[in-house]
Amino acid sequence: MAVRTGRRNWARIPVLFGALTAVVALCACGAPQTRQDGASRAGRAFGEALASGAYGAACALLAPESREQLEEDEKRPCERALPSQDLPRGEGASSVDVYGRQALLQVGYETLFLSQFDDGWRVTAAGCVPEGGDDPYRCALKGA
Repeated sequence: MAVRTGRRNWARIPVLFGALTAVVALCACGAPQTRQDGASRAGRAFGEALASGAYGAACALLAPESREQLEEDEKRPCERALPSQDLPRGEGASSVDVYGRQALLQVGYETLFLSQFDDGWRVTAAGCVPEGGDDPYRCALKGA
């Protein structure tokens, strides 16, 4: 099979490069909104699960380290430990900020922190209020 190197093939390169650039630009613009939506959905699902008493579902939305820390601190399984935590329940996020694979959701006067894992967004800290100083937040629930 012969390889052609004529002008006709070279003429397509700018068109192909332009199309590829447009696709990359469109994907890059949509990515932050997709992450914000994913973090918001996870935060809303966590609050709704707490509000309805579906503690198993709420525990499933915790990051592994946060769940382990809760169980270690309370000396009982997550589903039994979670009800005693002072966490916002069922309130929607008033704002969401995403920084790469980390998100901060404002829920009323409290803050919820999430991280994006391979299988979706998980809550890493909840019931957080601004504190100032070296520790900017005090959280009712957090990982190690």
